[in-house]
Amino acid sequence: MTAQKWLMKTEPTTYSIDDLARQGVTPWEGVRNYQARNFMRDSMHVGDAVFLYHSNTSIPGIVGLGEVASEAYPDYFAWDPDSKYWDPRSTPENPVWYMVDIQFHRKLPSVVSLHTLKKDARLNGMMVVQKGSRLSVQPVTPDDFEYIMERYIV
Repeated sequence: MTAQKWLMKTEPTTYSIDDLARQGVTPWEGVRNYQARNFMRDSMHVGDAVFLYHSNTSIPGIVGLGEVASEAYPDYFAWDPDSKYWDPRSTPENPVWYMVDIQFHRKLPSVVSLHTLKKDARLNGMMVVQKGSRLSVQPVTPDDFEYIMERYIV
């Protein structure tokens, strides 16, 4: 099976690339969009490469690299009434939400900004550059992933 490529968004005030660098591996909890959940649950696999992306910040963009470190498993934060991710519809017997573990690889020396991605015509098919695209977990084609790595990250 060929490894998939992903872009995963986080708000740096909630959980930043620096937090992931300190922790090394973290559960990617709290995803509450069905399409993003389905990507994690059904399509992500250990070893898949991940662009880590800061959103809702002055310069949104790719800030680091990671990889999927676990297969999907139930997001147990949904079962905790004290968690901001609690969902009474989700139970251990019938989980609604899933998460994966993400492992840190490296922080980029500078952000590959959304503006940079949008102005590169070669990337106009990427989900993240589409108007109104807010999905926190997105597939990235292998061609787009490699192009970004070679052109902007090296």
